[in-house]
Amino acid sequence: MKLHIITPQHVIFEGEVDSVSVPGKDGEFQMLDNHAAIVSSLDKGTIKIKLHSKTVADFDNLSGKLEKAPGNELVYLFDVSGGVVEMSNNIVTILAN
Repeated sequence: MKLHIITPQHVIFEGEVDSVSVPGKDGEFQMLDNHAAIVSSLDKGTIKIKLHSKTVADFDNLSGKLEKAPGNELVYLFDVSGGVVEMSNNIVTILAN
C-alpha cells in the first residue's frame, strides 16, 4: 500500500509500506493492505511505519523527522501531536502536526 505523511512544513514520507500504526483518538490502530476505508483523527503519539523491503533503497528521509526503530531496519517512527488519517483503495494519507 502507498503511504503519504504530510505536515505544514514538509512532505515527510511517500512510498510503499507493509503496514502503518497510528495513535487514534480512541487508541492505537494498524492498517494493512486492503484495510477498509477509514477516516480518523489522531492523538499525540508515534506513527510506526513498516517499510516494504524494496522501499528502503528508494527512500530518502530529507526532512530528518523520521527515526529508525531500534533493532529493526525496516521500521520508522514519526512523532505527532495530532492530525488526521485517511485510508482508501490502499492509499494512506496522514495530515500531521
